[in-house]
Amino acid sequence: MSTIEIPKRILNVEYPESDGEPMAENTEQYKWIVVIKEGLEFLFRDRADVFIAADLFWYAEEGYPWTRLAPDILVAFGRPKGRRGSYLQWEEEGIAPQVIFEIHSPGNRPAIIMKKFRFYERHGVEEYYYFDPEDGELTGWVRNNGSLEEVREMNGFVSPRLAIRFDRVDGPEWLRIIGPDGRRFRTPLEVAESEIAAQQRADAEQQRADAAQQRAERLAARLRELGEALD
Repeated sequence: MSTIEIPKRILNVEYPESDGEPMAENTEQYKWIVVIKEGLEFLFRDRADVFIAADLFWYAEEGYPWTRLAPDILVAFGRPKGRRGSYLQWEEEGIAPQVIFEIHSPGNRPAIIMKKFRFYERHGVEEYYYFDPEDGELTGWVRNNGSLEEVREMNGFVSPRLAIRFDRVDGPEWLRIIGPDGRRFRTPLEVAESEIAAQQRADAEQQRADAAQQRAERLAARLRELGEALD
């Protein structure tokens, strides 16, 4: 009769902060990681107790350095913002990230996807979202009675924790993420372009105001000249 050996806990172990692998395998995966991560950073910019990270190792159990994953995006409520080389759960008051996002890449084979799902389910993730930017398929799971249950309809679904809405759209964009304030998550380029356009509008308005002021001053000066001439 064979027995299964349970890996022993290692004391005084190091927890590497990198495995040497790239954060993303292609431009679409990278784009969506940035859009979601930065969109969440903006959404929770005034919450000091919400930690958000991309491609950061999450070590779930002290002494077990192999019990780890590096989610594309993780969100941990109840943990302060700030720099971390990795997310050591036992040093984070035992709080597991509540929300996880994964963006599909060619390297995410079915066995790897299932391994990640089981890890997140086992270690207490409350919401897990998996998006494939190639075909726009978005799958979500929400914890119920101790396990992650698939959301039946993701189009229009609102995250219980994040209060963001997922809208399916046609075309290459596929997905729109809408914050509770009605703002769409945007790429850094879109944000920069919007800021430039707003600044240009403000500059144009200032130029119009300056021109109007100059006309008023010239008119006032002309009226003074006419008044002096009549005197």
